[in-house]
Amino acid sequence: MLLRKDPPRRPGLRAMTSDLRTRLLLMLVLPLCVLALVGVWLDYRSADEAASQHDQRLVRLLPALADSVLAPPIHDNDPPLLLLAPPIEDFLRQNAGFAAYSVRDTSGRLLLGEGWVHGAVPTTLVPEFHSVEFGGVTYRVAAQRGRTGAGELVVALADGSDPRQKWAQQLLLRVLLPNMVLLIAAGFAIHWAVRQAFKPLVGLAEAVERRSPRDLSPIDEAASPDEVRPLVHSLNRLFALVNAQAEGQRRFVADAAHQLRTPLAGLQAQVEAWAMMAKAAAPSPRTSFPDFDRKMPLAHEECAQGAIVLGAYQIEKLRNATRRTSQLAHQLLALSRADARSLDAQPPQRVDLKDLCESLLENFLDAATGKGLDLGLDVQPVHVTGHGWLLRELLSNLVDNAIKYTPPGGVVTIRCGLRQGRAGLPRPYVEVEDDGPGVSEAERTRVLQRFYRVPGAGGEGSGLGLAIADEIARVHRAALTLGTGSQGRGLLVTVVFPL
Repeated sequence: MLLRKDPPRRPGLRAMTSDLRTRLLLMLVLPLCVLALVGVWLDYRSADEAASQHDQRLVRLLPALADSVLAPPIHDNDPPLLLLAPPIEDFLRQNAGFAAYSVRDTSGRLLLGEGWVHGAVPTTLVPEFHSVEFGGVTYRVAAQRGRTGAGELVVALADGSDPRQKWAQQLLLRVLLPNMVLLIAAGFAIHWAVRQAFKPLVGLAEAVERRSPRDLSPIDEAASPDEVRPLVHSLNRLFALVNAQAEGQRRFVADAAHQLRTPLAGLQAQVEAWAMMAKAAAPSPRTSFPDFDRKMPLAHEECAQGAIVLGAYQIEKLRNATRRTSQLAHQLLALSRADARSLDAQPPQRVDLKDLCESLLENFLDAATGKGLDLGLDVQPVHVTGHGWLLRELLSNLVDNAIKYTPPGGVVTIRCGLRQGRAGLPRPYVEVEDDGPGVSEAERTRVLQRFYRVPGAGGEGSGLGLAIADEIARVHRAALTLGTGSQGRGLLVTVVFPL
């Protein structure tokens, strides 16, 4: 199981441009819709004014139609005598097929004209209007009650060329369809324009995203488009500030580690010499140090021997403290070097993992033997490309951790070779396995953090060994994983390198 996962990708510039296209589309579509509604309203107002003029024309023709009724019928069942006035004849001729008239008595009985031109009998002499549907055409009908040559009758004129009716019929073609076409064209235009306008910014974002986290070199402003040049200038300024701050921190850590190493090395050498002298000078005490404080006053010789034992004990504590401090300074320096951006400027080399494992076995053999551990080697010839001194530091931290936390009588094994990867291709690997207490699955993520130690863990450490190993692995684009040993106990640390 890979312990470190890649962080989720943040929403990219493509998502931002898509959101911008949506917002631009809404910002343009809404005004276009408002303009379309205004256009519909203005068009309807124009049609309404034309219809009002049309109604006035029908009202002016109604008296001429009434005057066309000259006399009552000669017989009861005969129609009244009708002679259409010239204005009525012109109206009917100009609107042939879409105009008609009717003459009815006050009871509503049809006397002359078309039977479908009907409506409620007016109760006053004021003209009245209504609509009649006939033959798939909506007619505007004007009716008026008045005096004629045949007495009081109701005359009506119907006209199928009402502008309001034509406007309603042509609403789809004249208003809705053109506006829909305009909206669709605007959407495509916005999509294309935003994509073209954001090409330089998308290219800049991809270039920055492809950069190494340690690459803080400035972006070429001259090669950037004018539209994004202010953004490039701001990015370069930010890169410079971050780089200066990071360089200051790295220099501080490196200088502090260097300054600590020299006096600590001298102090450790002196303490080691004192420890050797005290050990050689101290006679075999008749009693162990834990009993020293509990004993009753001893003889003068026994007190001297106890003082020598106490001094040796204190020197041993001082030696352990200086060793831990020296190791901490060394680890801080290794962490600073592994995190330095200068690694990108150092050309990688071909590193023989088998030779590296064999040399580390020789270096740690005395420490493992002194603790009663079985330090073994299981290696195959394999090479990787990287920084040899960093890979040595990586493996040294893993072996040192294994020896430090494995109890006496345990087994520590160093391995390297080739292993099948996900794509079925062999990949180089190196691993260190022990049968110590191991690390629980819940703690495996946290032990890779700097200065973190598992609560209750034995041994002495600063919590930097695995953090340094993980940092060096990431520098080499390798994957460091933590697992359980082959016997179901202990810790198995594996580093798989890329092809």
